[in-house]
Amino acid sequence: MLRFTTVLLICLYSAAVIAAGSDPMGVGAALGLSAKQAPAAPAADKPATPAKEIRTQPPQFFDYSTNLASDVFGANLFSGAFARQGATQFNPDYAVAIGDQVQVRIWGAYELDNLLTVDPKGNIFLPHIGPVNVLGVRNQDLQLVVELAARRTFRSNVYTYANLAAAQPVRVFVGGSVHRPGLYSGTSMDSLLNYVDQAGGIDPERGSFLNIQVKRGTDVRAQINLYDFLLDGRMPLVQLADGDVIFVTPRRNIVRVMGLAENPKRFEFTAAHLTMTDLIQWAKPLSQATNVRVIRNSGTVKNLEYYSMEESGRVSLQNGDEVEFTADKKPGTITVRVEGEHLSAQEYVLPYGATLGDLMQNVRFSERSDQESIQLFRLSVKGRQKMMLQAALKSLEVTVLTARSATVEEAQLRKTEADLILQWVERAKSIEPTGQVLIAQSSSRGQLLLENGDI
Repeated sequence: MLRFTTVLLICLYSAAVIAAGSDPMGVGAALGLSAKQAPAAPAADKPATPAKEIRTQPPQFFDYSTNLASDVFGANLFSGAFARQGATQFNPDYAVAIGDQVQVRIWGAYELDNLLTVDPKGNIFLPHIGPVNVLGVRNQDLQLVVELAARRTFRSNVYTYANLAAAQPVRVFVGGSVHRPGLYSGTSMDSLLNYVDQAGGIDPERGSFLNIQVKRGTDVRAQINLYDFLLDGRMPLVQLADGDVIFVTPRRNIVRVMGLAENPKRFEFTAAHLTMTDLIQWAKPLSQATNVRVIRNSGTVKNLEYYSMEESGRVSLQNGDEVEFTADKKPGTITVRVEGEHLSAQEYVLPYGATLGDLMQNVRFSERSDQESIQLFRLSVKGRQKMMLQAALKSLEVTVLTARSATVEEAQLRKTEADLILQWVERAKSIEPTGQVLIAQSSSRGQLLLENGDI
């Protein structure tokens, strides 16, 4: 009875333990019992792929090729050169601002060498002297302000020296018609061009180079005309503060210049009309320009006008007009060289329209001269011969490369033949024609009109 009770207890214990999913004493294994496998825990969700990091493009890596290739006057000003940071240079009229750093040195009876930052109240604190207000003090007056403050405490034997060490770091908004409007970092002494260049420069198809505004709140503190800088080298220095806005206004009227000019560009003007005199100052026509052609594109009818340079000053231009400077010159004289066996000069200046007979009257022949075998070499004929040779070689290339073959063997032969012919064509392309005109046997050669550059 006792043995039966013991076996029963062991079986009940094992069943309970195995049902619970554990068998710490190995009873179930000894009895051949096994627990049901517990369902596997659900696998944790696969972590989400992290979002791709967005990297901003530094201003100096901006592609300025659009600006450099534009025909708008001033667009090539923004090529990334102004965006590169350089050493801060302080001008004498720079006004000390909050956050600027001032290097103060005091020696004599009392010594101090400290780099001090202008606090939010506009002061720098000097031991034994106290706060000294420098906010708005011009750079050239900073030394005097610190020196007077020191004298109020130290009557004698104390000397001071103060200078600006670093300008306040600022962040400036650049907006309007620029390639990349945004918020850009620099210092209060950096040029306006630095911030506009960081923004990719003025969009040449939308932005104005004549009216760039510097705003602080609702106030317009300065208006910059970049034509003053491009044409006269005048650039006002504007001291920027944190949160200032540089706004490039939309472009106004435009006129295109072509032809014989140093600046064949598109120019902007703000008034309703632009005088030709003002445009000439910007475009700078070349010395050989004698006339100007004006193409009127406004309205539904396209009109052309033609003026001499002397009378063009009274012409008024409108938005969309095109101006082309030309050289309307009539030939007066030509030069002809005479080479070979003769006793005269080698170069002659003749009036336009002179003939070969007129030239021969000025040439003194020697006893060895063969007057019946005269040769003429002409530049215009040389050019036409070159064009005809190139056209013939091009036609030969097309014929060789497009020839068809009926069999594989024939194709191999044609390939070998084509390689040889193409080599010959390449050599023939380097041939320079002489421009020779055959006149030796002509009975009317004396009436042949001469051209400038004939030999």
